Amino acid sequence: GKTSLINKTIKMTRDVRSPKPDEEIFGRTLTGVPLTRKSVSELVSKTLFESVNCANLDVKEDLHFVVRSTGVVAGFDSSDEVGHFVKALADGCMMAGVPPVKMIPAMSIDNVTTRFRKFSLIEKIVFNGAVGGVLPPIGASGLEIVANEMEGELATAGIKEGAKWAGIDFRNPCLSIDFGTTLDGRITNDEIPYASTIGNFAGYAGAIPDAIIQGTHLVDEKLGTALDLFDNKSIGMLTWTRHSKIIKEYTSKIHELISIEVVPDNINRYGSVPVNPGSAKEIGVTLIGCDVGKNGSDLKQLSLIGNEIYEKHGLKTLFAIVDMVSAKMAIRLLKVAVDEDLVTERTAIGFTGRAAITGCKPRLILSQIEKLNLFDSPQKHVAFVDDGLARGAAVMARCMNSLGTPKNPLGGSRDGKCVLGLRMKLQGGQLDESDMKKMMSTDSQSGSMS
Repeated sequence: GKTSLINKTIKMTRDVRSPKPDEEIFGRTLTGVPLTRKSVSELVSKTLFESVNCANLDVKEDLHFVVRSTGVVAGFDSSDEVGHFVKALADGCMMAGVPPVKMIPAMSIDNVTTRFRKFSLIEKIVFNGAVGGVLPPIGASGLEIVANEMEGELATAGIKEGAKWAGIDFRNPCLSIDFGTTLDGRITNDEIPYASTIGNFAGYAGAIPDAIIQGTHLVDEKLGTALDLFDNKSIGMLTWTRHSKIIKEYTSKIHELISIEVVPDNINRYGSVPVNPGSAKEIGVTLIGCDVGKNGSDLKQLSLIGNEIYEKHGLKTLFAIVDMVSAKMAIRLLKVAVDEDLVTERTAIGFTGRAAITGCKPRLILSQIEKLNLFDSPQKHVAFVDDGLARGAAVMARCMNSLGTPKNPLGGSRDGKCVLGLRMKLQGGQLDESDMKKMMSTDSQSGSMS
């Protein structure tokens, strides 16, 4: 059930080329970068080629599956724009030589890559949309209740997989938070054989540290990110002790501008992310959001504060404050979930994304979680995972091809047994004892069952 990362190639949406005169702009990123179907597809194709070539692989021979996600939808205005973006991703994959069959769930064993057929359980159970053992939240109207829910889905699956490397059981119930530029994530219950999504996160995340850092004028004042300055070195104890009062004061000042709450019923956008709180309420899903002003209206105020900190106290103190601000955001989100009775003593909690796992943030977050007294042993419940979306994409690819690991499952309940038999029963099949023994053997190695 583990995933090995062969190569990672990252391109920022700010690198998308400018639209040509005859191209239609279908949406913009949070920073206002215009997107066209052709410009996005070209960047996707270039990125895919570059990543595969760096790993000395061949797209046609070695690439078995491609998973697309709705990355930059926080700046979009409608579901139609999200649809255009997903189509642009598909166009880019096909431009790189990936056939459509490698981007959709396998319908039969004949659709599974030959070398993986002996591992696939598709003749016993088919993909029903659940990834990592969790069903997606679909509103009563059939529409998604939050525009970037797919990112939350992949981040959750990726944290489940990554937690295995740390020896943490991250099956359901769980709470996952992805602190990329925008906030996404899920909260699940512990139903079997499939858990349900009972909470979603949306709004701003890494965009908040970015706005603070942009105030230094050391990065682009519109497109710059905190990572542009971050050198992956932890801040020394001398900075934390000598400037502790300053760090606390500025953290509080910044958080006065940050709203973290259950998303109100009467809006259709929170933290610039399109949401549907009405549909969420109808199906029992709680939306928790993070905003700065109204849809980022006070982000410029954060830049002014960032400039003040940098001018008076220097870059090290500024990064310490950024770490503390991010950690406090994580804890405030968690507290809202606790107050809404979405977290139990069995819930696993996971974080991924640059605004949660870089610098001193993991240590600060874990320290604050310990103070909440939610668990007897927080270390057994909390995981910090890199590349959550990429790991989640690998999990989804395996789910779509029914490549399960009954011996070491991602789905089901924490500390519980494999739920494959229950899932088959739900789909009208059955599993005899000899089949189960065979699948539980060490020779039967494959992807995650979902």
